[in-house]
Amino acid sequence: MQFFWIFVSFIDIRSAVRHLPPLAAVRAFEAIARTGSVTRAAEELCRSHGAVSRHLKLLQEHAGVPLFDKDGTGLKLTPAGATFYASVRASFDQLESAYERLGREAQGPGLHVACSATFAMRWLVPQLAVFYREHPDIRIRLSMTSAREMRNEGADLLLAWDLSGYTDADRRRALTLAPVRFGAVCTPAYARRAASDQVRIAHEYTSSAWNQWEAITGVAVATAGHLAFPHTHLCIEAALSGLGVALVEKRLISRELEEGTLVAPFGFVVFDGGLRALPAASRSLSGHADAFVGWLRRALADPAA
Repeated sequence: MQFFWIFVSFIDIRSAVRHLPPLAAVRAFEAIARTGSVTRAAEELCRSHGAVSRHLKLLQEHAGVPLFDKDGTGLKLTPAGATFYASVRASFDQLESAYERLGREAQGPGLHVACSATFAMRWLVPQLAVFYREHPDIRIRLSMTSAREMRNEGADLLLAWDLSGYTDADRRRALTLAPVRFGAVCTPAYARRAASDQVRIAHEYTSSAWNQWEAITGVAVATAGHLAFPHTHLCIEAALSGLGVALVEKRLISRELEEGTLVAPFGFVVFDGGLRALPAASRSLSGHADAFVGWLRRALADPAA
């Protein structure tokens, strides 16, 4: 009887042991399959070409089947390799998502929000005290970035008005927060210049904004020259310095308009789409994100905000 239980215990232990391929070799295989090159995979993994080649050889020997064929100077997956890669890619995607979630949970409860530096500094951060009074259990972690660099990888929400660089699927998922109103602004002294003597100040990565504004208003201003900056706050500072006419969303310069340091001779016009919140594609909208979106809608609708 004692021998029987020892035998059963051995069976249980064997059944619990996973039969996995060499994991370092699988990582090398995934990089080669994705990049189509041992050289590029080695660069990505910060390993030598020979080390990555040895990993691939080990995996193929372990599996007992070739995973790649030569394809010119590169490699092409065999049918067996393609089937295996589909599973490996899905597993890596799940592992990456789970590990990212683990990191967020380790930082404690909160919400990761990505938005432009100008919107964060000039509107969002000054309003956060109001949000924290309503939701003391939620903490916002901000990633401030330029329009060119904005992506919601790692963030729970991306806030932006220009989603032209995103896919149709992303734009359909985006949640509308509030209208955006843009105006051509400059100092009062600069406004007295003729249009033919005015310089246009544009954002380097949302330069189509001027085209939209002119199409809506039918007005052509600042035709004497062109300046471009990578951040909206630099465009605002350039306008304040009397360098030209900048196209800016009204909320971002509410203080300057109130103080009279900037004027909008042609007023402000509503752009299509409005400010939107794009949730991360890899996860559903959390309760914290839902609460933040609801607060944003109310706060952005408040003329005093």
